[in-house]
Amino acid sequence: MAQFVREVMTPAATTVRPDASLVEAAQLMRAQDIGDVLVAKEGRLVGVLTDRDIALRAVADGVDPLGVSCRSVCTPDPVTVGPDMEVVAAIQLMRAHAVRRLPVLDHGKLTGVVSIGDLAQENDPDSALAQISRAAPDSWRQDGAVGWM
Repeated sequence: MAQFVREVMTPAATTVRPDASLVEAAQLMRAQDIGDVLVAKEGRLVGVLTDRDIALRAVADGVDPLGVSCRSVCTPDPVTVGPDMEVVAAIQLMRAHAVRRLPVLDHGKLTGVVSIGDLAQENDPDSALAQISRAAPDSWRQDGAVGWM
């Protein structure tokens, strides 16, 4: 079992510029089949932007996603961890702050992200969450309809 965050984190997490539009971020999420991006400038973390943030903080309010920046919708100053933090402490932070992912910073520099799915796969590989995290994603058809494989 992994003891430190660096052993379970996803290195080189996907980032967007703070001034990128929500459309750019959403297209990146779709292309990489992920539900979040880290908003960063010159390797420094500005915030975390999730697909849920886009839906609830912009689209639900009728905001034009082409004219809104990621910085204005993301969660600024998110809770972070270091690569040498113990996994148990990272789990406690997730619980305490009710978050599903933690950016990993090494001396202030963005180095990755650790998610609740990463931790579930490591700590309880037979759990439902671990199985879902390992599963291949549903395919997405060009016509916009969801297709199942």
